[in-house]
Amino acid sequence: MNTKSIIAIAALAAAVSGVARADEADGSQYAVKFEGSRTRAEVMAEAATVSATRSTEPAGSRVAAPLASKLDTKIVRAQAAEAVRLGKIPSGELSL
Repeated sequence: MNTKSIIAIAALAAAVSGVARADEADGSQYAVKFEGSRTRAEVMAEAATVSATRSTEPAGSRVAAPLASKLDTKIVRAQAAEAVRLGKIPSGELSL
């Protein structure tokens, strides 16, 4: 026999041997069994009150109002550009 066919047979045997395992098909060993103390009507009443009081707005979706400022945008940009030119603020690859 050829070496390739021996390796192929060994690989196939290893793959098939790990596939077949006997177990229950329904997985009943993992089922959680419990008994509730509340009635169905109590649960339904609580569910109705939760939906009435719940907000549909996602958390953190509100945008903060813009802050009032006395500075002009053009002046701030000019000052930043001057600071970069004078080397007070690193820019580009030098900022690392």
